[in-house]
Amino acid sequence: MKPFLMSLGASLLFVATFTQAGHYPVTITSCQRDVRFERAPQRAVSQDVNLTGMLLALGLRPNMAGYSGISGWKTLDEDFRAQLTGLPELAPRYPSVENLLNAGADLFFAGWNYGMHVGGEVTPATLAPLGIPVYELTESCAHVMPRDAARLEDLYADLLNLGRIFDVEPRADALVSDLRGRVERVRQSVPKDARAPGVFLYDSGEDRPFTAGRLAMPQALIEAAGGRNLMDDLASSWSRVNWETVVERDPEVILIVDYGVVSAEQKREFLLSHPALQQVRAIREKRFVVLPYLQVTPSVDNVTAIETLAAALHPGLRP
Repeated sequence: MKPFLMSLGASLLFVATFTQAGHYPVTITSCQRDVRFERAPQRAVSQDVNLTGMLLALGLRPNMAGYSGISGWKTLDEDFRAQLTGLPELAPRYPSVENLLNAGADLFFAGWNYGMHVGGEVTPATLAPLGIPVYELTESCAHVMPRDAARLEDLYADLLNLGRIFDVEPRADALVSDLRGRVERVRQSVPKDARAPGVFLYDSGEDRPFTAGRLAMPQALIEAAGGRNLMDDLASSWSRVNWETVVERDPEVILIVDYGVVSAEQKREFLLSHPALQQVRAIREKRFVVLPYLQVTPSVDNVTAIETLAAALHPGLRP
């Protein structure tokens, strides 16, 4: 029996190896580029907390060589920090080509203004000759090509593409199905005749506020929660506007992004004390929603943001 078992084991190993190899090569479209993968990346590097979270949610930590762009800006909660234990941060803000080469990276998962800048040192064009493929965050493609308003489909596309790249499609399918289901439950809970309250997103800035136009993910989140992004006429991603514009549009709710050295409470107090905003409805009624950076940038936490926003925009919402 032993020779037979050894032979059977070897056969099963061969079948498993053949099946995995048969999945490749895989070609993925990324910002109008075709990216070919001959095998699942084993030393992937992610940029920023939201992209890193996507890989972790798909169970891909064993396939990662490290991450970058977190500690320079964000403070992680205990659970997220625990998941990263033992995984090196290659750079607190932006990685260099040397960082990626030294890590032996075989995939850089990043985005435009999420670790890469047009004309910068680290881009798909500069990394391609070095054998490091890049998969770009779909929402961020607005910085390098014409795009319509941001959609939740952008997030789903990234997760499904990562599933194909790493040969974990069942995990990606299950995760996207769960996220879709939760969003649909929110949409069903908002009465069809409910009016969409006007929302202004405040990220930062005192002289001029930094906010989200229609090409940034908050556009999709606010819409899914039954609200309206008051800056949806801005054909840009994240952008600065004038306080006069905020006053003119008179938001009913102000969404504060919580991250960085200025706390959400400090941002709230600044807005409440701003002389030009005293007649704005959201200021008079003190209607604020605070969401962390992770929830307002493309991530698996976007649905939690939608659930929180919907409850704030439509008090008395049925669960």
